[in-house]
Amino acid sequence: MPRRDYEIAFVGLKPGITEFEYEVGKEFFESSQPTDFSDIHATIAVKLDKHQGFMQLKFEVGGWADLFCNRCGNPLRIDLWDDFEMVVKLVDNPEEMNASNDDPDVCFIARTESHLSLRDWLFEFILLSIPPYPECSEDENGKSKCNAEVLKRLDQLSDNTDNETNPIWKGLDKFKDN
Repeated sequence: MPRRDYEIAFVGLKPGITEFEYEVGKEFFESSQPTDFSDIHATIAVKLDKHQGFMQLKFEVGGWADLFCNRCGNPLRIDLWDDFEMVVKLVDNPEEMNASNDDPDVCFIARTESHLSLRDWLFEFILLSIPPYPECSEDENGKSKCNAEVLKRLDQLSDNTDNETNPIWKGLDKFKDN
C-alpha cells in the first residue's frame, strides 16, 4: 500500500476533533517482519484533537486475528480491542527532542510539517492488541478446548524430562548451595 494512505494532512484541519477510520488486512504487514498470525482484519478509529502547537490522538483498535494456540497449536480467532493515546507536539528541533524524550506516548515533529504519518503507529498498536501467548479458551465446564492428544503428549514429554538428568549439568550440583 502506498505510504500516503496512512497520512493525515493536519494543516488544513480546524482546531478540535476530527475522526478517521482505517481498515487493515494481512497485506499491511507483508512488507514487514514475519508475524504470528495467519490472517487479520483490523479496524482502527483515530480521533485527532488538534490544538495550537500539538495534537492528541486516540487509536481504538478492533477486529480479529487468526492465530495458533501457544499450547496445543489449534487455530484460533481472537478479537482485537484496545485503546492507545499519543500526543504529537510541533517543535523547531524534533530530532533533538525525540532523542531525549523518555515518554513513548509523546512524539515531536517539525513545525514545518504538513502531514502526519500514522503507518508505524497503526502497525505497533495492532501488534500490541494481539495477546503474546494466545491459548484456547475454556468450555462451559471450565475445561480447556486445547487438543487433548497434544496435551497428553506434552504431559508425557514433561514426565520423561523430569526423570532424566542430563550429564552435562551433573558437575553444577555442587554450586547449588553457594
